[in-house]
Amino acid sequence: MAGETQLSSLSVDQVAFDRLAYFALRSELLFDQAADVQPVAQAMPGTGVTFTIFSDIAAATSTLNEVTDVTPTALSDSQVTVTLAEYGNAVVTTAKLRGTAFLDVDSAAANIIGYNAGDSIDQVVRDVLAAGTNVAYSGGKSTRVSMAVADILSANDVRKQVAALRGANVATFNGSYIGFIHPDVSYDFRSATDASAWRTPANYVNPEGIYNGEIGLFESVRFIETPRGKVFTNVFNGAGATGTGDSYATLIMGRQALAKAYSAQDGNGAVPKIVRGNVTDLLMRLQPLGWYWLGGYGRFREASLRRIESASSIGANSV
Repeated sequence: MAGETQLSSLSVDQVAFDRLAYFALRSELLFDQAADVQPVAQAMPGTGVTFTIFSDIAAATSTLNEVTDVTPTALSDSQVTVTLAEYGNAVVTTAKLRGTAFLDVDSAAANIIGYNAGDSIDQVVRDVLAAGTNVAYSGGKSTRVSMAVADILSANDVRKQVAALRGANVATFNGSYIGFIHPDVSYDFRSATDASAWRTPANYVNPEGIYNGEIGLFESVRFIETPRGKVFTNVFNGAGATGTGDSYATLIMGRQALAKAYSAQDGNGAVPKIVRGNVTDLLMRLQPLGWYWLGGYGRFREASLRRIESASSIGANSV
């Protein structure tokens, strides 16, 4: 109407928030699947589990004497002990946070704690595997510090370790060995164009795999890419001394490479448990939430585990 002041806008417009919570980018949990040795008849609870391995006796290839008895061969065994250790982590949410957040803080905390449990234990397993004693270095090098940036993983490196596994009578996982490889190493491995490398047979047998970026099965090894692949940082400079080059560990293994033990008491088990802690503050504002695991991993048969260390052309190398 005439003479009235018109409001051009109202201060009620606000940015809307999406109430769906997103989380950090996460890698899948992979290394635990290699632990095919676990207790099946544990005598009692304890601080660790001891596994016993009986050794074979030598082949008897000589003929027997008709009237002379055989000389008995003594049996022998060896043992592997996996020691149990405690692992865990926790967060605490406050009453004010829970009362004022526009997202479900408890659900987000549970999600983060659950992933942290798997992420942490997966790294524990990786470090146990990466400490194996059977190691080879790409480029024909004999030590880690003598490596150079050009010493990337080759198909022949893989073939040698497969031959070593087969020569040691290491059983496969349903016909193939398992290989854990870092994406930086996978890049070099899949980029090789020589006739004996991964790309040449893949062009003819599985061209779709090239477009999908898959490694798949190569030379009887089922490769699995993981950004948690072990990296030894700043360990070589190509002249036999510590430098700024990073050495990547590619792990290839067969059955019985890894043993896993864990407590089955007090609610414990094969995987970490989620623990809702007691609220102990006077106003009951602080709510703890965490995870706990009592267990451990150990290398069961060193002969079943091989490690190839190599550089990467796209890694953090400046030498």
